[in-house]
Formats: sequence, structure tokens, C-alpha cells
Amino acid sequence: MASAFKHRNLPHLLLRARETFMARFRPILREHGITEQQWRVLRTLNDNGDMEPNQLADACLILSPSLTRMLAAMEQSEMIVRTKSSVDQRRQVISLTPKSRQFLADVEPQVDAEYARIEAQLGHARLDALYTTIDESIHVMETHAPMGRFTGDE
Repeated sequence: MASAFKHRNLPHLLLRARETFMARFRPILREHGITEQQWRVLRTLNDNGDMEPNQLADACLILSPSLTRMLAAMEQSEMIVRTKSSVDQRRQVISLTPKSRQFLADVEPQVDAEYARIEAQLGHARLDALYTTIDESIHVMETHAPMGRFTGDE
């Protein structure tokens, strides 16, 4: 006998929304030979500035061991650079390189065009409301029921 849950499966719905939106950007990433995870790292560093690896892992929702491997490959391809922290020489800071900044500048028109298509489909007000609702929901959920660091098991 099937259970009659009272609520829709919100985590599943959010995953489906993520997949629906990411499907719009995957062709752009593929065209430029970059993975979704690498894109998250580049966008996060671009949006937030230099970060320590653990901060970057949390911000990108990437497990630390996976991020470590990815950063090694990105450093090899000169997309990021690791330097010692000026505050604590035992710590690393991850930064964008001129090559990755140029990549972001090159891909920005395609990404912006896709966002414009999304906005045209949803409408400005609905897209703005979506951003606001998501931001507020995350804030409330993290404030009132803080989750631990991302472990990949969730």
C-alpha cells in the first residue's frame, strides 16, 4: 500500500529544477571544454574573490577530496593558482589566473544570452521572485536549522 505523504518531495523538486536550468548551460560548458564543477569553482572565485580551499569546497558544494583533485588539474591547465596566505603561511589561497579571467570574459556573452532567454521565458518578475524566494529560503533554513558542512551524503 502506497504511503500518502502530506507534502511534495521538495528536495527532489529542487534537484529537478537544477537539472532543468543546468541543461540550458551544459552546451556552453561543453563547447568550452569545462565541467560543471570547474564552472562552479570559476564562477565562485569570480564572484567572491580569492578563497581558501575549504571555503571554496563549501561554497561550491564539492567534497574536499574531489576539489583537491580538481584544483590540481585546474592548476596544471593554468586556470587557478595556489599561493600561501599572507596571514598564515600554512594556509593556501586559490585565485583566478589571467587565463581563467579571459575565459570568463569570453564565455560571459553566451551565459548572459542564456539568462536573457530564461528571463524572456519566465518573465522578469517571476525570475526575480525565484531568486528572492530561493535566497530567503536558504537563509531561513540555515539560520534556524544549520546544516553541517557539505558531505555529499545528503
